[in-house]
Amino acid sequence: MGKTLPLIPAKRYFTIGEVGDLCGVKPHVLRYWEQEFTQLRPMKRRGNRRYYQHHEVLMIRRIRDLLYDQGFTISGARNKMQEVLQHERDKRKNGEVLLDGVEVIDTPDSEFDDFSDSDLDGLGDGEMVGSHLLMVRRELSEIRELLTAAY
Repeated sequence: MGKTLPLIPAKRYFTIGEVGDLCGVKPHVLRYWEQEFTQLRPMKRRGNRRYYQHHEVLMIRRIRDLLYDQGFTISGARNKMQEVLQHERDKRKNGEVLLDGVEVIDTPDSEFDDFSDSDLDGLGDGEMVGSHLLMVRRELSEIRELLTAAY
């Protein structure tokens, strides 16, 4: 099924129709997968309408890959998903973080202390730029913690 899937837009919630289009599966298949894969729990609102979050779209794409591209059975894919999720939990417990297949390397703030004014030539006032870099790094760390909590 070598079909390339579209990029996932930067939205907080997706309807079942949008997820179907993003993942290349029909809505009735998504409802069936909810029964088979306990990790898949979209939020339900008025009229039992499903709203999926970004991490659930990624999970559906992973399930789709296991079933359609790698040839797993439902049972095999369910077991593989449990293994993958346990592996990601273990990595998180050990201080490693894996988000969307990109490993995040934690760098202590002290490593930013080595910047000198000459390293920041052309960027304006070196001290000001250095403090902005630290502020941006802290904000990114907070965002990473929020994303990690979502998984």
